[in-house]
Amino acid sequence: MRIVIAGGHGKIALRLAERLGSGAVGLVRNPAHVADVEATGAEAVLCDLERASAEEVAEILRGGDAVVFAAGAGPGSGAARKDTVDRGASVLMAEAAERSGVRRFIQISSMGAGRPPAPGTGLVRLAPEVPPGSVPRDDVAAVVLALLDNPGTAHRTLELVSGDTPIIDLVATE
Repeated sequence: MRIVIAGGHGKIALRLAERLGSGAVGLVRNPAHVADVEATGAEAVLCDLERASAEEVAEILRGGDAVVFAAGAGPGSGAARKDTVDRGASVLMAEAAERSGVRRFIQISSMGAGRPPAPGTGLVRLAPEVPPGSVPRDDVAAVVLALLDNPGTAHRTLELVSGDTPIIDLVATE
């Protein structure tokens, strides 16, 4: 399975890439991040999602099985950059996935993920709506990996927080 991860140098993306190994492709805009992505066993591809066209990104995605959008402007960014990355790059990736024929697209919004960083517990709550909370980054990566293998989650928006259900059990029922 070839999974392309936008925002490939992010904290959740690197954890996901470790789990996927050689099947992962991490998109990074900064050449200094290539070695970190490759250290996970993934392939690193330079691609600035704020400047690339949908066709350029589609070319990278061709032959892929899924796209995971894990990019984000970051906590110190202003409204303009949040718009070009958090919204604009997400739309670009979705369009590129459609052009390239990639049929699985998972988008991560990590507002409560891993703050503060904590080891994963393997216990989460995943539903269309959950109460506010947080979830360790390791658990977010594990849920994304499980969702990639679950066609029953297509065309759904799911929220994730720490909970009391083992990831493997919860994703099997979603």
